[in-house]
Amino acid sequence: MGRRSLPKIDSQVDLAQHLMSLEQVPKPFSATEFFGRGAPLEIEVGSGKGLFLLSASEQFPDRNFLGNEVSAKYSRYIAYRLAKHDRTNARVIHGDGLALFAGYLGDQSADAVHVYFPDPWWKARHRKRRVMQPSFVQDIHRVLKPSGVLHFWTDVEEYFQATCDLINATVPLSGPHAVPEPVALSDMDFRTHFERRMRRNDQPVFRSQFVKSPPRPSKTQSVPP
Repeated sequence: MGRRSLPKIDSQVDLAQHLMSLEQVPKPFSATEFFGRGAPLEIEVGSGKGLFLLSASEQFPDRNFLGNEVSAKYSRYIAYRLAKHDRTNARVIHGDGLALFAGYLGDQSADAVHVYFPDPWWKARHRKRRVMQPSFVQDIHRVLKPSGVLHFWTDVEEYFQATCDLINATVPLSGPHAVPEPVALSDMDFRTHFERRMRRNDQPVFRSQFVKSPPRPSKTQSVPP
């Protein structure tokens, strides 16, 4: 299912505070400097049209939301939507999400990672192109803080099961934990545009959460009297 054309962007809207290319991101990445404040950080890989960033940044103003999108025109559209709604706690980085995680994000720097409806690469010979690969799963685990959450959703049951098996075999994240399907009360009350399309066409959505275990307390040895 291909991507639909995007609405036109008002060229008078300044995108500078909401859009950055991966090459412009400083190393090491500091969310506090990037957003100008310290707050819990949530990262979305493959932000599409930006519905999650737009909705979540409004619902949780006390958190920072970092989106990533490989398409230049979609990145600009996301930034435009965030700028129009004055979302100072959400920004988007245009570039390769795998490179962002591998080369820029520090250990235990994010409270949540969101991966919604990634390209399933249907043909068996193309599945090595899927974003959910062992190296990326390892980077997600490294970047998550203790008790941090990975959200993974897809409309492809085979991809869902394969990814759950991959995560369980690769990193110590507990899950998959079930995620209920809430009733949508408005046109914007979906996690992503793709979820909205699937549910309106009575297509299933497979949802999961994985949680990074907190560190175990160290055992203290008793000192004999």
